[in-house]
Amino acid sequence: MKNGKLLVGIIGCGGIANNKHLPALKSQSDKCDVVAFCDIIEERAVKAAREYGTADAKVYTDYKALLADKDIDVVHILTPNVAHCPITVAAFEAGKHVMCEKPMAHCSADAKKMIDAWKKSGKKFTIGYQNRFRPEVQNLKRACDAGDLGDIYYGKAHAVRRRAVPTWGVFPNKALQGGGPLIDIGTHALDITLWCMNNYEPDTVSGKVFYKLGGLEQATEGNEFGPWDPETYEVEDSAMGFVKMKNGALINLEAAWAINLRESKEASTTLCGTKAGAEILSGMGYPVDQLIYNRGRNGQLMEEHISAKGNVAYFEGANGEPGVLECKQWLEAILNDTEPLVKPEEAYVVTRILEAIYDSDKAGKEIKF
Repeated sequence: MKNGKLLVGIIGCGGIANNKHLPALKSQSDKCDVVAFCDIIEERAVKAAREYGTADAKVYTDYKALLADKDIDVVHILTPNVAHCPITVAAFEAGKHVMCEKPMAHCSADAKKMIDAWKKSGKKFTIGYQNRFRPEVQNLKRACDAGDLGDIYYGKAHAVRRRAVPTWGVFPNKALQGGGPLIDIGTHALDITLWCMNNYEPDTVSGKVFYKLGGLEQATEGNEFGPWDPETYEVEDSAMGFVKMKNGALINLEAAWAINLRESKEASTTLCGTKAGAEILSGMGYPVDQLIYNRGRNGQLMEEHISAKGNVAYFEGANGEPGVLECKQWLEAILNDTEPLVKPEEAYVVTRILEAIYDSDKAGKEIKF
């Protein structure tokens, strides 16, 4: 630390760094300074340092050199998925606190290595699931914790885009990402569903992964980000999973970047309980995020909608973008020695379930935990 501020290093200066993490860290300049930037493309690190770093910020192309700087307290790991594990493990061995972007890893074996390294380090660790900080998600979480929905026995995790295949970075590259929409956006929907249900004990997982539209040139028509290249598209275009929990509950997960389905829901969840149900509607199909509770009352079926302006739990007077709230809470967890909202053990279960869906499709059978 310097002058009471945490010193932060950034590893990976691509889209998620510039669109989420760096603006969020800049908004928390009373708590931190970003003093080091690393990217395998040096120009990206130089540009990020110029826009978001201190006057003497250092630039690296080798993350090991950045981690060797003993003054750095915290690192944000914002690389392709397959690089999360080796960099995270090295960061803990170097004595750093770690914020790693979602998903935790591209496979559960790597995620377990990250967990083990974290437990040995004594440092803080969290994963970038900023959707937990949306006001409607916070509202639903509080309702679930209070028992307003009763016994939640069925949930749907929605991560469906009609046509929104990312056409930048390495998203279609299976070797670097580990998968497509399931691991990219399905991870967010599954995280908020498990978190609201407070159920992290899967029993069996079955799934189906589809490679139907990614390789078709005609399917690229109308894509939100322009036509993708069918020749280099290596990952699934959609995937579906069924997760049976040990207490008998069931979760249905649907994820797609491209599917011929009219309604687009992303980072959304539907929960069914014995007292009431709830549905979060967000994504390309909705101009504003919505939370709707449904129940029987006074002899009739009723629906209750959250107002346009909501409160965010866990904060005092907090307002703003989810990425900013995530960053604020993360830095405060380090400074105040408290637990971050997104716990590594929870993110590990998400990774295990996603991997099991892929494995179930390959094996053609249900995967037992």
